[in-house]
Amino acid sequence: MTELPPKKPSEPATGYVVVQHYLKTLDGSPGVYRMLDAENRVLYVGKARNLRNRVSNYSRPGHSPRIERMIALTTSMMFLTTRTETEALLLEQNLIKHLKPKYNVLLRDDKSFPNILLGKSHDFPQIKKHRGARKEKGSYFGPFASAGAVNRTLNQLQKAFLLRNCSDSMFEGRTRPCLQHQIKRCSAPCTGAITREDYATSVHDAERFLSGRSTKVQEELAAQMMIASEDLEFERAAALRDRIKALTQVQTAQGINPRGVAEADIIGLHMEGGQACVQVFFIRANQNWGNQDFYPRVGADINAAEVMEAFIGQFYDNKEPPRHLILSDAIENQDLMVEALSGKTTHRVEIIVPQRGEKAELISGAIRNARESLARRMSESATQAKLLRGLAEAFDLDGPPQRIEAYDNSHIQGAHAVGAMIVAGPEGFMKNAYRKFNIKGDDITPGDDFGMMKEVMHRRFSRLQKEDPDRSKGHWPDLLLIDGGAGQVSAVEQIMQEHGVGDIPMVGVAKGVDRDHGKEEFHRTGKRPFALQRNDPVLYFVQRMRDEVHRFAIGTHRAKRAKAIGATPLDEIPGVGASRKRALLAHFGSAKAVTRANLADLKVVDGVSVALAQRIYDFFQDK
Repeated sequence: MTELPPKKPSEPATGYVVVQHYLKTLDGSPGVYRMLDAENRVLYVGKARNLRNRVSNYSRPGHSPRIERMIALTTSMMFLTTRTETEALLLEQNLIKHLKPKYNVLLRDDKSFPNILLGKSHDFPQIKKHRGARKEKGSYFGPFASAGAVNRTLNQLQKAFLLRNCSDSMFEGRTRPCLQHQIKRCSAPCTGAITREDYATSVHDAERFLSGRSTKVQEELAAQMMIASEDLEFERAAALRDRIKALTQVQTAQGINPRGVAEADIIGLHMEGGQACVQVFFIRANQNWGNQDFYPRVGADINAAEVMEAFIGQFYDNKEPPRHLILSDAIENQDLMVEALSGKTTHRVEIIVPQRGEKAELISGAIRNARESLARRMSESATQAKLLRGLAEAFDLDGPPQRIEAYDNSHIQGAHAVGAMIVAGPEGFMKNAYRKFNIKGDDITPGDDFGMMKEVMHRRFSRLQKEDPDRSKGHWPDLLLIDGGAGQVSAVEQIMQEHGVGDIPMVGVAKGVDRDHGKEEFHRTGKRPFALQRNDPVLYFVQRMRDEVHRFAIGTHRAKRAKAIGATPLDEIPGVGASRKRALLAHFGSAKAVTRANLADLKVVDGVSVALAQRIYDFFQDK
């Protein structure tokens, strides 16, 4: 892959003149091009089988209004040549996700999805939820549409197969069965209540069920139940009955299970009013493992094929694609996309746009869900826009705020202090923009809320001024909500003046008379406190934001406190991670015993090398 350095025109120019100038430097190589504005911001990223031919299309009029605006803003271009068009496609999607150009279709919510993992590194495998890279040895089943779907399925699978969900360290330390065994959700292999062979049979049955052979498993359990009943083993028969019932509940929760589709993602698209919704259903082992909706950023003049192709390229950038993608709309470069996706996995990916049969019915259902989801979102957006207008009127803002940041602190008598920031805008809470701050100030008196808020604001605006000094990236707030009264507002105002950002409106939200919900008072610098009517929708909106930042702050504080409670001196030793820490604690019984251990004993711990043993020994000797 080689990069062609951009050659800017000798005279400042924009639009077609710029594009025509670059045509002189291009050949017919495949690659990726970027269009930039006067401030060097990327407007658009595109791929091309032939860069010269593709860019020449922008050198003359006749485009949609969106493309005409983009060309008019273009002052320079950048080019990257690749060996193949497939490489260009992959590079294009990577750049779009990284640069987030204004005129590209952009998938804004690209999270990973959870799986169910049956571990294979232990004699008695654990069943658990797994998210992220598949590095751990075992069988993976998924993806599931949400953590809730996985948790519900795991809950029933534990009832059906009695597999353990405890960690290996907890398993090794048990001397008697835990509560999971008592409520009949685990066969207690930790205490020898089940043999290794019988437990392996349960693991095998669970794998068969998750692989789609659920009917066979239920038939075998039903046969065992009948035998137990005939032998008058009524307690065992009842246990088998409960396991069959649990499996049935899993199948019921998974909804409609297609007969002719074993492994596929069903992707339905609906566009309306310049907005789009993509609905994805996950079909694995002939079972529907849930669905998720996405709302890519689009324009009014973008067609369905372009939206679908951009969505697929970005969605599977960090995910393994299934064997089949069943789409509601065809894409332009289907062969190219098949080649790119197949290179990400061990099997060939097939893209299908069905016209009839069961697959077409599945797509019809996905489109219906996408249409209904988009209608709900558009309705919620209209309501949110009305609330933002009301907020601007109530707080005398210049216009409806596009980004609201709310702040709060949490601590217990100054211990484990954290600050929290949540963000809201026209689309509701923007959870990917939430931030937490570990209070670091040594000069802050424990419990000093004003000092904590000053530190949070100082760090927030210092970073903003460094990362976005000209306020062009949309990261600067239009309104600050501070949990507190006149004192908090005064403390924050001081920091904002020091940073030269006193032009950002700020409101303190304080509990009113009797600290009652609905009697909040609002404090602004240089103005008298005021309140809103108890039934004012704007008041409810502010309360939701205040409650959300309070929830986030409390959760962050609890997580920090829990981590501190579980901390040991071993955490300070370089090279001692979670697994070696578990090995040391399991071998010696406690962290205190590790500190007193001699070098010879440290060397025999599983996973601890001679060099690491020496490092651990020296660490505690120096202490």
